Amino acid sequence: MFLGINMTLVAIFCAWGLVREVRKKNFFAVGFAAISLAVFGWFGVMTLISGAPVAH
Repeated sequence: MFLGINMTLVAIFCAWGLVREVRKKNFFAVGFAAISLAVFGWFGVMTLISGAPVAH
């Protein structure tokens, strides 16, 4: 659960950075933020849906 929440929080910060860099018209940073948002958002949502991995 902790992992999913942290990844979702990082995705929110990526979205914030994406909006900020679109306003500045810094397209290299826009691309990096968009890729980061896609990756962290996907893993965050999928971790919250499937449940956090359990260490045995």
